[in-house]
Amino acid sequence: MTELSKTGAAVGEPTSGRQAPEAFLEVRDLKVHFPTDDGLVKSVDGLSFSLEKGRTLAIVGESGSGKSVTSQAIMGLHRLGTRGKNVRMSGEIWLDGQELVSASPDEVRKLRGREMAMIFQDPLSAMHPYYKVGDQIVEAYRVHHKVTKKVARARAIEMLDRVGIPEPAKRVDGYPHEFSGGMRQRAMIAMALVNNPELLIADEPTTALDVTVQAQILDLIRDLQKEFGSAVIMITHDLGVVAEIADDVLVMYGGRCVERGSADEVFERPQHPYTWGLLGSMPRIDRETSERLIPVKGSPPSLINVPSGCAFHPRCPYADIPKGNVTRTVRPELEQVSTGHWSACHLSAEDRERIWTEEIAPKL
Repeated sequence: MTELSKTGAAVGEPTSGRQAPEAFLEVRDLKVHFPTDDGLVKSVDGLSFSLEKGRTLAIVGESGSGKSVTSQAIMGLHRLGTRGKNVRMSGEIWLDGQELVSASPDEVRKLRGREMAMIFQDPLSAMHPYYKVGDQIVEAYRVHHKVTKKVARARAIEMLDRVGIPEPAKRVDGYPHEFSGGMRQRAMIAMALVNNPELLIADEPTTALDVTVQAQILDLIRDLQKEFGSAVIMITHDLGVVAEIADDVLVMYGGRCVERGSADEVFERPQHPYTWGLLGSMPRIDRETSERLIPVKGSPPSLINVPSGCAFHPRCPYADIPKGNVTRTVRPELEQVSTGHWSACHLSAEDRERIWTEEIAPKL
């Protein structure tokens, strides 16, 4: 994982300018705002991270934290249709040395599907209901390859077989509604991987699937990543999924990163009260516990009226520990707490260590 500065940009890299990074994917100070009649929705408000090939980054947080908006910004989906006229997007997104925010829609379209692809949360709505699954995979392949329909169909059958769909030569002519939820998700993965993309974004890929199918889908993504050497971004609110598949974790709250580090560090030594809350609300099956799950009190903030200072302070049980009302007036920046581990919190290192050791860890 690339080391980040206080702003979240890679150390040694400028936070602005046009210099291409060394990481395969690097997001620098990304902002995605949507003007509405009620005010400006700051869905993503200054997000920076990097990702190498062959590694999996999990972006976690509650609904409305900005996870999916981030992934759609990378894919260039905010520019499509009437939505593109309203969005205000700034910052930089570098993919294999090419900057995407300033690129034309045609340039991003050429990359979408070939260099980067996305597995959507609900394949039944993401896939066209009136077209056969195989025809949709064929179209995704022929957009980037000048081949005949026969060749593309063979490729579609091959990919359906690779993702574990039985009788692929027969199921290639089926419609989305004729597939089970797990099979539709596998077909969506086949479509995403048909062009061997180097970046794969999975947006809540196991939502609404039973636990057995969830495990199969995660195993499939992990195996295909090893085969293709892709960089993977996993968008999820399920920390069980994160523990299963992620190398690195980025925790989002109120459109910003509040903690970033390796999965081992974030699970074993989390440094932000919001991360503590997420871990406390996660069921554990690896050991017995007599404690009830501890939900994060309150609701996520409105992205139109994000609280001043630390956005988490209205829900934070430790907001009054730092002196001078700083949690309500000064927004904390990401600071390094250990090698490769960053947190945005006003609590001192000593207070975090004490709270984690005495109050949080014994209950998890």
